[in-house]
Amino acid sequence: MALGLLLAVTVAVRFGPAVLFTSALAMPAFDGWMARWSGAPASEEIIVRESATTMRADLYQPRLTYWRRHTRSAVLIVHGLSPAGRRHPEVVRLARLFARHGHLVMVPHFDGLATFRLSGREIDEIKAALAELRRRSEAVAVAGFSFGAGPALVAAAEVDGLAWIGSFGGYADLRHVIVYLTTGIHTFQGRRYAGRIEEYNRWKLAALLTPLIDDRGDRERLALIAARKLANPSDDTSAIAAQLGPGGRTAMSLVLSRREDLTTTLLDRLSPATRAQLARLSPITVVSRLRARLLVAHGVDDDSIPFTESLRLAEASGQGARVVILQTFHHTGPQHVSSAWYRRAADAAALLVLVDEMLREPPGKGDRSTSRDSERVMLIEHP
Repeated sequence: MALGLLLAVTVAVRFGPAVLFTSALAMPAFDGWMARWSGAPASEEIIVRESATTMRADLYQPRLTYWRRHTRSAVLIVHGLSPAGRRHPEVVRLARLFARHGHLVMVPHFDGLATFRLSGREIDEIKAALAELRRRSEAVAVAGFSFGAGPALVAAAEVDGLAWIGSFGGYADLRHVIVYLTTGIHTFQGRRYAGRIEEYNRWKLAALLTPLIDDRGDRERLALIAARKLANPSDDTSAIAAQLGPGGRTAMSLVLSRREDLTTTLLDRLSPATRAQLARLSPITVVSRLRARLLVAHGVDDDSIPFTESLRLAEASGQGARVVILQTFHHTGPQHVSSAWYRRAADAAALLVLVDEMLREPPGKGDRSTSRDSERVMLIEHP
């Protein structure tokens, strides 16, 4: 009996934090219960200045608990496409959750992502934020979400000594994402999937393409079309579209395409500079150079970025990546509709393993030569 009690205590100490973290992620109501008992971590707004980069960020301090007495990685969170940016309720909830588990957390506000645009500037901003966080902590990790995960991975490939790198609902190749947003088609290892097309996402795509267009006038017109359609999808913007030049018309045709072959053709018709920017923002070419543990998660029912992009990321990374495909999650979290209990149980188990990797203590105080794990990529069976 004493041995059984000792074993139970050992298991609770070893996996307790991961169980609590996973439960809070999968069940927001449970997170609210935890917050009432533990209180909100202290937070403050700071200014990050590094070279030519200046941006605002929220810094969450770990609470003085048992876990704070142990070395924990500081975590940089890169938010996705959202006007709320660093103050999105789910981002704030996640930052507080990390802080309650003993992590110092930084959440910068990325102006491009907050305005649904990717210009490449985000890569330098993420590197600046990592440099600032390293001045505050000996061990640093980065977690990118949605369209923020791509720039996060590209930036991380240029930084040594990270504890781990996370891509959650992220992408490998923007070309594949564009095909998915316009046609619902995505593929992996010879398997072809047809997903649901979310029409509103077309205008997010228009906004994403705006900074990549060569002609300034076309950039302004496409930005106006995207802004008006995002505010009111039924708004008539045909008069503005009629003023677009060749580059702008190609981008607009791409946004409105519904055929896979046409989308692929239009992607090839984009200017060399635009194609180069799409390639630069696609981590597929650099993920194999990551020198830290790569942790990847994606929901099957994601209507913004297909789950096959996360599978492709793990495949391209070689050894050392852990990826879980969650059957009961959509783009931003768990579904609210009922799912079979065994699917939820399988997702909980897979998420627990991933969370345990995140909460694992750094290899050693002051050790910034973290090498990638030797384990092979773990692919959860996908649909």
